[in-house]
Amino acid sequence: MSDRSYDLVLWGATGFTGRLVAAHIRDHAPADLRWALGGRRRDALDGVASDLGMPDLPIVVADAHDRDVMRALAADTRVVCTTVGPYAVHGTDLVAACAEEGTDYCDLTGELQWMRRMIDAHQADAEASGARILHACGFDSIPFDLGVVFTQQVMQDRHGAPAAVVHGRLKAARGAASGGTVASMVNILGEAVTDSDTRSLLRDPYGLNPVGERQGPDGLERMLPQRDDDFGAWSGPFPMSPVNTRVVRRTHALLGHPWGTDFRYDEAMLTGSGPVGALTAAGIGVGMSVGGVVGGLLSAAAPTRKLLERVLPDPGTGPSPDAQEKGFFDVRFVAEDPASGTTLRTRVLGDRDPGYGATSRMLGETALALAAGEATVGGGHWTPGAALGDSLLRRLPAAAGVTFTVLD
Repeated sequence: MSDRSYDLVLWGATGFTGRLVAAHIRDHAPADLRWALGGRRRDALDGVASDLGMPDLPIVVADAHDRDVMRALAADTRVVCTTVGPYAVHGTDLVAACAEEGTDYCDLTGELQWMRRMIDAHQADAEASGARILHACGFDSIPFDLGVVFTQQVMQDRHGAPAAVVHGRLKAARGAASGGTVASMVNILGEAVTDSDTRSLLRDPYGLNPVGERQGPDGLERMLPQRDDDFGAWSGPFPMSPVNTRVVRRTHALLGHPWGTDFRYDEAMLTGSGPVGALTAAGIGVGMSVGGVVGGLLSAAAPTRKLLERVLPDPGTGPSPDAQEKGFFDVRFVAEDPASGTTLRTRVLGDRDPGYGATSRMLGETALALAAGEATVGGGHWTPGAALGDSLLRRLPAAAGVTFTVLD
């Protein structure tokens, strides 16, 4: 790949999240990194370069829906990092191009149905070309995926064996969901109403696993409130768990099932210890169940979908720098080995809002790790934990404000 013009192209650099990723790369990239900004409009890209204080930064102008143009872009860089969603609408041609050209790739998608399509359609090409394709490299799903990898590493080091069960819980967070995340959720709900394959995937806890490994002991995410004795609080369903749990299970499969073929993982959201916590957990479950049905029906119909797009957050907007700095997330894990009675508690803490500040830095570090050649696996569709687990466990505390600690 020495004849390629760039080490890294940031695609979608003019969007709100794209600008944040660009600033992170500027601040943390090695001096000799050959990188460029990519998007549809040169004037907007020139503006981003100027705002970065890098007016001579190379610009790549292209159309995400032109397969030949996307292939030319992929052929001219070693790594593509993209923030352009919904990915099911705007990302397919870029993934196909990277898989064909042997170009490493990372994104922010949490769109299960699209990830599965990309795996099924382009796994063989990526394996043949050597392209490492990494989805879900933001708050969906790095804190959870890497949190489980970290927890199992500590279990192995301290107790000589991994945990058979890990429980992940969002303890607290401050920050609104990003406009891009909301747009992706609307797209998923609409597809679930009209497409039986999408509905089947959402009901399959192992739907992202490799072919032949799409089975195991875990069931669907629970929707009812539960007294969570491990955490001394009530818990309810976590909206991101359908994505995170499947990413964690794919990581386990890609690593060769090091935590055992009966390994189980679940996620929920802690809501408090008293009656208010129980009512809150119940309300979340009802809201998600009813909201999912209603939202799916609305987003499947063209007129109401357009109305939703007008009233929901714009994918190109986001919080102020002050709001990003005041945001945070706190994720807890309890690992258990029922046979020996051993338990371990860990925490993943982020010091920026999850939807923008933390997400942009996690994606930026993933892209920089790929550009630095830190993924030693072969080509194919990987998860952050399977392809860059040790690398990101070093990088994120140092450069992204995401820390991994043992609480016991």
